[in-house]
Amino acid sequence: MSEVQNIRERSEREEQERLSPYGAKSKYAMRDRLEEECPIRTKFQRDRDRILHSKPFRRLKHKTQVYIAPTGDHYRTRMTHSLEVSQICRTIARGLQLNEDLIEAIALGHDVGHTPFGHCGEEALQHIITHFEHNEQSIRILKVLAREGQGLNLTEPVLDGILHHTGAGIPRTLEGQIVKTGDRIAYLCHDYDDALRAGLLVRSNLPETIKETLGDKPSAMIATMVADMIESSTSQNCIHQSVIVQTAMQEFRQFMFENVYNSSILREERRKGQYIIEALFDYYIRDTSKLPEGFLIWADGDKTKAVVDYISGLTDNYAIDLFSRLFIPR
Repeated sequence: MSEVQNIRERSEREEQERLSPYGAKSKYAMRDRLEEECPIRTKFQRDRDRILHSKPFRRLKHKTQVYIAPTGDHYRTRMTHSLEVSQICRTIARGLQLNEDLIEAIALGHDVGHTPFGHCGEEALQHIITHFEHNEQSIRILKVLAREGQGLNLTEPVLDGILHHTGAGIPRTLEGQIVKTGDRIAYLCHDYDDALRAGLLVRSNLPETIKETLGDKPSAMIATMVADMIESSTSQNCIHQSVIVQTAMQEFRQFMFENVYNSSILREERRKGQYIIEALFDYYIRDTSKLPEGFLIWADGDKTKAVVDYISGLTDNYAIDLFSRLFIPR
């Protein structure tokens, strides 16, 4: 066996020696379809690379977090958010001696199922078809739609972490549990930072109870919550936060929903985004032959699923341009 062919096995041995007994070991991860092992990369490293180089991940750079097609270069996108989640969660994983490669794969893939226009696009599809969740769509993209209908054949721990990063379910691995909380840390602190930049908030708006526990600067807030998760979860078989930090974080979340996510200032833009989603859905469901090639096949002939797959994958700007081409006279 050549030196190159020994690299993956060496990495797997290092995982066994270095990681906590509670950490996920890539050697034991399973895929839906068997495939030949990479001589260099572990399974989780391959999963991370497959997500990073995929079209669904690249589209995230044109899907904004809170603001629809914002003017300005420094507002978060779904891509920068995913990278920030990865960084925050890898720091926690390193502090707890858990698997950073698994963390990175889950973090990079967790939001690929998001619609254009953020959560208002998700709400529009929920209104139309009754049930739509972006975490479930992420799994559909990664298992079926990516690679022109072949899927990425990711390992079960990665898919489990992505599916349960939001909602009531708890990821099976500690790495997935870190992403579930780390995602919330990232979007609250960075959406707060963007709201300060946009003039929606000033620091004095933040309740004193939040400032006293978390601080009022995004970097300090992240540092407090990361350190708390490491301290509270050390030598534990599940991921914890202290009661005081968890309570402050929940109050911070409620503050953000009341003052940013559901603010009257953004309401009109959210309404416009939802209208575009509804109009595009109506257009394609009336004549699915207008869908790009492949979507009906990948949906096994289910017209509604095919239209949802196509529309949910659009970027903000592409959805706006598509709406203009279809409905606005030249």
